[in-house]
Amino acid sequence: MEELFLNQTSQLLVIKSFKHDGKLHRLWKENWRVPSHVLEQELLELDVVAIVNDHTPIQESDGTVWISKVPSVSYFLPNKWFNIVGLIEENGVRYYCNIASPPYQYGNTLTYIDYDLDVVRYPSGRMEVMDRDEYREHREKYRYSAQVVHRIEHALSALIGMMERNHLLFNQVKTREIYEYMKPRIVREVEDN
Repeated sequence: MEELFLNQTSQLLVIKSFKHDGKLHRLWKENWRVPSHVLEQELLELDVVAIVNDHTPIQESDGTVWISKVPSVSYFLPNKWFNIVGLIEENGVRYYCNIASPPYQYGNTLTYIDYDLDVVRYPSGRMEVMDRDEYREHREKYRYSAQVVHRIEHALSALIGMMERNHLLFNQVKTREIYEYMKPRIVREVEDN
């Protein structure tokens, strides 16, 4: 895991999410790590890894590939059981947050286990917890341990608390600034390949 937080340069990454049974859930093929000098000190102190993608190819577990419709800035935190995806839309940034295992990076691939529950914070500030039925179904199907269930519930509570306090990770202006900084660098790196 240390490698995830040591590399301070922009690099092309693949993001893979799995389900609890180890099967691939979803794969984002083109993502760029944001250099640390672009991030606020508060985020650096949390060891946040920010990753940007812009209309990236996404592969589903069944092999279907589609292209994301909007750019995003994703935030991964070590030892936190959630990640945050800021979807940059015309009317503001919609934050789609996955309750998930902490991230792990090997080479140019970042992975995590998706634990079904999602929290969406709309540009208006309204929040919604989604996929509770899927969580209940998978909790039984995959036999989540008591420890995993505790971590999931704690992560859900912590994430909602951060949203309610308007944590910097949910600052629409900052999320857009990160994307705008990275946008010309993404184009240049794609053209160079």
